[in-house]
Amino acid sequence: MRISGSSVVIDRLALHDRPWLLGFEAVSHSLERACRTAGILPTDVDFLEISDTFSIFAPLVLEAAGFAPRGRAAQLAAEGIFNRDGRLPLNAMGGSKGRGHPLAATGMYQVVEAVQQLRGEAGASQLPRARRGMTITLGGPASTVVTHILERRDA
Repeated sequence: MRISGSSVVIDRLALHDRPWLLGFEAVSHSLERACRTAGILPTDVDFLEISDTFSIFAPLVLEAAGFAPRGRAAQLAAEGIFNRDGRLPLNAMGGSKGRGHPLAATGMYQVVEAVQQLRGEAGASQLPRARRGMTITLGGPASTVVTHILERRDA
């Protein structure tokens, strides 16, 4: 397993200072930089581990990252796109809600869960095609965003 791309981006802390209240711009910038470093496109990942600390964060992250058009993430989720057997599995092991929101340890949990997927050690949550994963961790209301791309060495 290796980290092939990583990026940290910061944005304005105050939401009222942002050009669009629901736009997590730092997510898109962090994702773009991490993908550029890894030499991949966002569509090249097999699964995602994203911050879902608050219910609204998951759709906003998916939309800012380009995995869903603006305003459509919830609809795509309802259609099963992000289910374990969907096109792009999301938080297969439960996300922050499933692990009791570990606050500052959220990013570490995401990386550990991605590594477990890549090693084939995720138990009942194991994804069959886990070769490359992406973690997107938010600090505050996406005022700090850390993106990692992790790959199996044989990927």
